[in-house]
Amino acid sequence: MNKTLHIGLWVVQALLALAFLGAGFMKLTTPIDELVKAGMTWAQDPLWLARFVGAAEFAGGLGLILPAALRIAPKLTGVAAAALTLVMVLAEVVHVRLGDGVGQMVPAFVLGALSAFVAWGRLKAAPIAPRG
Repeated sequence: MNKTLHIGLWVVQALLALAFLGAGFMKLTTPIDELVKAGMTWAQDPLWLARFVGAAEFAGGLGLILPAALRIAPKLTGVAAAALTLVMVLAEVVHVRLGDGVGQMVPAFVLGALSAFVAWGRLKAAPIAPRG
């Protein structure tokens, strides 16, 4: 395995995990009206959507680190990254439907692209062997 790729993947995984854990925690714990005031107008209808997205992001953030670090079913790290890529693609769809500007679309695009990189890296280019 290419050591540089392996290290790069770990760095990206850690940064993505921080981003998704933080975003997920915020969507899980912040009152919906505050999320809407902060610009997440999509969070008001249906009311459960922000909590669902928050749970998906938080779980994905854990999935980016724990399986690979513990080497228990490490393939799940690539699966988590692929799932987060899908979440970011769907976020882009919502931004387009709401007519949001490019500035609001860039973070989801960047997070999605980095998630896709981790999915490719951990599923194809530099998988981590399971323990044992």
